[in-house]
Amino acid sequence: MAEVLTPDICVIGAGSGGLTVAAAAASFGVSVVLIEKGKMGGDCLNYGCVPSKALLAAGKQAQSMRSGSKFGIAPAEPQVNFKSVMAHVKSVIAEIAPNDSVERFTALGVRVIQAEAKFGDKRTVFAGDHEVRARRFVIATGSSALVPPIPGLSDVDYLTNETLFEQERLPTHLIIIGGGPIGMEMAQAHRRLGAEVTVIEAFAALGKDDPETASIILSALRAEGISILENTKVVSVERRGKLGVRVHVEGPAGATVVDGTRLLVAAGRIANVGGLDLENAGIQFDRRGIKTGSNLRTTNSRVYAIGDVAGSLQFTHMAGYHAGLVVRSILFRLPIKENRAIIPWATFTEPELAQVGLSEPEAKKSGVPFKILRWPFSENDRAVAEHKAAGLIKILTSPKGRILGVSIAGHGAGEMINMWALAVSKGLGVRDIASYVAPYPTMSEAGKRAAVSYFAPFSRSLRLRKLIGFLRRFG
Repeated sequence: MAEVLTPDICVIGAGSGGLTVAAAAASFGVSVVLIEKGKMGGDCLNYGCVPSKALLAAGKQAQSMRSGSKFGIAPAEPQVNFKSVMAHVKSVIAEIAPNDSVERFTALGVRVIQAEAKFGDKRTVFAGDHEVRARRFVIATGSSALVPPIPGLSDVDYLTNETLFEQERLPTHLIIIGGGPIGMEMAQAHRRLGAEVTVIEAFAALGKDDPETASIILSALRAEGISILENTKVVSVERRGKLGVRVHVEGPAGATVVDGTRLLVAAGRIANVGGLDLENAGIQFDRRGIKTGSNLRTTNSRVYAIGDVAGSLQFTHMAGYHAGLVVRSILFRLPIKENRAIIPWATFTEPELAQVGLSEPEAKKSGVPFKILRWPFSENDRAVAEHKAAGLIKILTSPKGRILGVSIAGHGAGEMINMWALAVSKGLGVRDIASYVAPYPTMSEAGKRAAVSYFAPFSRSLRLRKLIGFLRRFG
């Protein structure tokens, strides 16, 4: 006989969003059942954000050893022990894992069930030996690597983000299919650790970002020796010898082949909706994920969907944002409405790339009137002192100065975008940014300088010059 549980909330998926809902609800004394069939912490902890940033950090350390000459320090080629690098990656995961563990959430009062969840009907979920009848359900099952239907791919031992961090040998030549943030971050990390790297992208690399700022990142990656093939289609894949792989491609220069030793598929993500038996609960979904309204409710009003599985922007912080909204709705009966326009994102290459709000192409497409303010890092004293002068900040404003969007390419962009995300979410204008005092010397000064440049045309106003001349008469 299945054990029947009747919690207030049942959360399916113990990734970032699901864990946030469970912890927040439990802290208010609400009964919560959390169901997870895989690893606690989900993709971000085990296969995504955490291990990728740990690997990037190792690559950055190696690159710093090569780059001392501009500071008057003799450069040295690092001796990379890739097995030890991966041990570092695993140690970082292990250090963070207790925060997401079954033991911690059990101590918080959450009932954790480690099994696969399936809907039986509109108000019942089965998981292992348990039958869960909750007042509200939250689906937070995330997404997985999309494997495109490329001829021959199934015959090759390819990698995805779920298997990449299990490797203990550095590839001689890593071929990456996909030029998005994951592909570019892993390209730079492996290149800096000593691998030859080729990235194949069917469209424009980093194509979801502002093209002007993205081009700065792509130039930097190419300067490090990464081959980036844009507007290039993968036609087929085949084995090459015992350990190699050959990728047939068609690009602007015609058909050719790329030979390597390992292949990483980073061509996007697909929502994890399989196996949930969503049809039994009257929940509509498609290949992009579960259909929700702006209030994150599914077509079954008892059920919410958050994060990647809701077909939203695929970021850990997006899932956290969704979780906060859902907690407000379920616990306090407050109206909620998702606003994707305020969500920032960053690509943690070096230099970094960050964006919030409208990009220039999006503004042009929407027909919104806008002005562009720019400030190059080459005119920022801190950037010059640290030889980090490649990059710029680009601000889109309304004609009256309200901030519509910000793109940053350069050192520390992922940190700097925080303030601009606040500015966009609160509807601030360039006057607000111009009026705050930035400590000197910091990279963030570049943003303030860009904001101040909005007022430069006023200095050429004949009317204002006459006013100043008139006021001068009074001493």
